[in-house]
Amino acid sequence: MLANTRFNVILMVMLASLAFSVAAQENKIGYVDTAIVLKDAPQAEAARKKLESEFAPRDQKIVEMQNELKSLDEEQARDGSTMSEAVRKRNERTMQSLKRDIKRAREEFIEDFNLRRNDEINKLQKLIDKTTVDIAKEEHFDLILRDNVLYSSKRIDITDKILERLKQQHRPDKSAIKSPPEPVN
Repeated sequence: MLANTRFNVILMVMLASLAFSVAAQENKIGYVDTAIVLKDAPQAEAARKKLESEFAPRDQKIVEMQNELKSLDEEQARDGSTMSEAVRKRNERTMQSLKRDIKRAREEFIEDFNLRRNDEINKLQKLIDKTTVDIAKEEHFDLILRDNVLYSSKRIDITDKILERLKQQHRPDKSAIKSPPEPVN
């Protein structure tokens, strides 16, 4: 029984010293504000410009259709009382058809634009994640948090480091965001 008590005392001393050494180690924690990175990264601006140029022709076509409708509507309002019944009905059918075409074109435009925007955001998010992990490994972080953080001090905020690395990686001559290579474990 005396040996068992000695064993327990030695075990408690060892556990206490282990607990003190673990408590003495400081964990390195970082925080990334993803919303700021998504807004300020040069890759995000390149993606926005790419989407604008990709969808500008379709947007212009919708604007032209709207202008045509407006012109027909003004003509109908101005000359409707002097038009024959057949011409007025034909113009009304043309305007109704044009309204349907505009509505359909807008819906398709919005759907296609949202799909492409989400695709570009996903590519950028993967690049941000890879860059964050690279910095975390290089600087020996134990934990990186993002989003849904109530408060973080500037001491642990590495958002600027992520943005700086993304700026270094950005190639202005390439407007497309390249997906980062898959990590090899």
